Order: sequence, then structure tokens, then C-alpha cells
Amino acid sequence: MSYLILLRHGESVWNLENRFTGWVDVDLSSKGETEAIRAGELITPFPIDYLFTSVLKRAIRTADIALTTAGKSNIPTEKNEALNERHYGDLQGLNKDDIGREYGTDQLKIWRRSYDVPPPNGESLKMTQERVLPYFHEHIIPKLREGKNVLVTAHGNSLRALVAELDKLTNAEILELNIPTGRPILYTLDNDLKVLDKRYLE
Repeated sequence: MSYLILLRHGESVWNLENRFTGWVDVDLSSKGETEAIRAGELITPFPIDYLFTSVLKRAIRTADIALTTAGKSNIPTEKNEALNERHYGDLQGLNKDDIGREYGTDQLKIWRRSYDVPPPNGESLKMTQERVLPYFHEHIIPKLREGKNVLVTAHGNSLRALVAELDKLTNAEILELNIPTGRPILYTLDNDLKVLDKRYLE
């Protein structure tokens, strides 16, 4: 049996400002730092043998704060851009409400919530899945097969890809999935990596 904990980074400065962030390397807001501390308190009872994060500081800092809070230091860590947030292309840095006013709320919803329509020069959710899932199978799954307990600290869309894989969601179901900032999701897996239990820690 092993644990897989998925943790979306705490609120970022651009989450707070309602901007498309994507691969822009913005930091946590003060609320995001508080969320990371709370996440650390929640993961304290669970062993963690290995950490995977994106290469973006909001995910890395969330992991650092959470693990320090949990009293877990010197955890072997792998950082990879395969776990980065969905790339929003030309929308990165722009306010979502402004985009809605300029292009219409229907177009905004398509760019934000469709499965396979990317924003200009960006990635769709489907494209995000296509880079996240090979990394998951090649790097994270082997650790779980060794019986390691793994923490993955990443982003809303990269974690949606993982949850969709673990929960066997359809493309329609994944579009309705929202992962809150700073709330750890705990999966308990058997030796064949079948999901025995899934719950948000609170």
C-alpha cells in the first residue's frame, strides 16, 4: 500500500488578480502562503518519501512551506516542466474579465473550459494531459510501485490530468472538475496501484 498526495499550489498573486498565469513564474500571495502552511498541517500524519513538483516557484514554494510545516525535510525531489500549468499562450498575464469584455464571455469560456480548443499560441487541456500523463507513468508510477509515498505539488490543470487518469474520468467529466488551491487530495493505493480510497484532507 502507498499514499499519493496531490496538492495544488496556494493562491498566487495572479490568482488574486484574476489573471491568466500559465507558465509565468509568479509567487504566492500572502493567502497562498497561509494555505501552504495549512496544507503542511494536514499532511503531517502521512509519510512522504518523494516529492515531484513543476519548475514554477508557486508550486515549489508551496511544497517547501508545507513540508517544513509538516516537519519533513530532505525529501528527495524531482522538478519537471511536464508538471507545469497549462500554457495559456497570448492570454498569459491578461485579466480574465477584460478578455471576456473584449472577446465575449462565450469565447472566454471556450478558451478556459473546452477540452481541445487552445487559446492563441497556448495549450488546450488535452495538450496538457498529453505531456503530464507520460511523465506520470514514466517517473511517478515507478516510485509508487516501489511502495514509496509520493507528494505531487503542481497546478490546477496538470493535477486535473492526474485526477482524470486516477479516477477514470471522461473528457466531459474532467471539464467539470475544479481543484482548490492548497487542499491536499489523498489517494490510498494498493500494491497494484488500484485506488482504495480518495479524499480531501481537511
